[in-house]
Amino acid sequence: MTEHKLGEEDSRRLRALFEMATDGIITMSTQGVIENVNQAACELFGYAAKELRGQKVNMLMGEHDRAHHDDYLHRYHATGQKHIIGIGREVIGRRKDGEIFPLRLAVSEVHLDGQTIYTGILHDLSEFKRAQRRVEELNTELENKVEERTAALRERERELQKALSKERELNELKSRFLSMASHEFKTPLSTVLSSIELIELYKETTEQPKREKHVTRIKDAVLQLTEVLNDFLSLSKLEQGEITALPRLIDLRALVATCVESSEGQMKDAQRIILELAEEPKLIVSDPKLLRHVLVNLISNAAKYSSPGQEIRISTGRRQEQCFITVQDQGIGIPAEDQVHLFDRFFRARNVENVQGTGLGLNIVDHYVKLLEGTVEFTSTLGKGSAFTVLIPLGPEQI
Repeated sequence: MTEHKLGEEDSRRLRALFEMATDGIITMSTQGVIENVNQAACELFGYAAKELRGQKVNMLMGEHDRAHHDDYLHRYHATGQKHIIGIGREVIGRRKDGEIFPLRLAVSEVHLDGQTIYTGILHDLSEFKRAQRRVEELNTELENKVEERTAALRERERELQKALSKERELNELKSRFLSMASHEFKTPLSTVLSSIELIELYKETTEQPKREKHVTRIKDAVLQLTEVLNDFLSLSKLEQGEITALPRLIDLRALVATCVESSEGQMKDAQRIILELAEEPKLIVSDPKLLRHVLVNLISNAAKYSSPGQEIRISTGRRQEQCFITVQDQGIGIPAEDQVHLFDRFFRARNVENVQGTGLGLNIVDHYVKLLEGTVEFTSTLGKGSAFTVLIPLGPEQI
C-alpha cells in the first residue's frame, strides 16, 4: 500500500515537472508517433494536446525534415547512425498556422519497461535569432560607419596631401619666379643704367654714333622687359579665365606670312625662314589672335636657340580632320631628361640657363593651343635641333 502511494506521488511530481517546464517536451514512439506533450510544447506550436497525441511528429517540422523524418528513423533503427537522437541541433519548426521558426532540439532515447521512447526537448530560438540578426545589423552598420569614416579620413588625407603638394609647387614656382625675375629684370635694368651713364659722358657732336649705340641698347633692354611683362600678363589672364577663343575663318598662308614678318626682329645674323606650305588646307576656322601668338612664340624660340646662319623651317598641311603647323630649327635641342617638364611654368632646360627667357613661353603656348581645342607635339635631339607641331581642328566647314 505504501509503495503504491509513493508511486502515485512520484508520478504526480513528474507530471507536474513535465507540465511546468518552460521548454517544450514531446514524447514519441519509435515510429515517430506523438504520445505526450507538455503545455509549453502546445503553446509553442499552437495546438491543443489532444490535437497532437497520436499524430506523426513530423507535422511539427519544416518542409525538408518533414519529408525525410521517416528515413532518419529507418536509418537509425537499421544502422544505429544518429542524425538527431543524442545530438542537439538547430532545426526548423512549423506552427499550426503554418509559420516556421527556429528551434533548438535535443532528443534522447529512453528504455522503459521493455519499451523504447524518444523524448524531444524544444527551445524556441526566435528571440535569440532576432537578437542575433540585430547584432549582425548593428555590426554591419558599425562596419559601414567605420568604412565611411575611414573613407572620409582617406579623402581628407588625400586633400591634405594635394594641398601640401600644391603648396610645395607654389613655393617651387615662387623660387623659380624670384630667380628668373632677378635675372630677367636685373640684366636689362643694368644695361639701361650703364648706357645712360655713358651717354652723359658723350657731350661732343662727334660722339653721336656712340650715343646712338647706347640708345639702341636701351631700346633693346626696354623691349626685353616689355616681353617679360607681357608673358606675366598673358599668364595672369589665362589663369583668371579672361582669355577665350573667338574662332573665325582664317587664310592660313596669310597668317603664317604675318607671323614670319612679325618675327623678323628676333632673327640672328644670316638666319632665314624657309616656308613649306601645302596646298591644303587654305582656310581653317580658328582664333587668329591666339594662333598668331603661338606661332610667333615658336618662331622666336627657334631663332633664340639656334646659331646665326641656321635655317628655320615652317611647314603646314592636313592630318585627317586637323591642320598641322610645324616650326623646326637646327638649334641646341632639349636634353632628354628635361623634356618632360618642357611646358611647366618657369621651367628652363639646363642648357639654356644663360639665354634670355622667362620659362613661360611654352607654358603659354600650351594654354593657347588648348583654348583652340588642339595639341602640341615636339621632337628634339640635343645638339641637332627641335621641331614643334601644333595640331588644331580645321573647323566644321573645312572638313
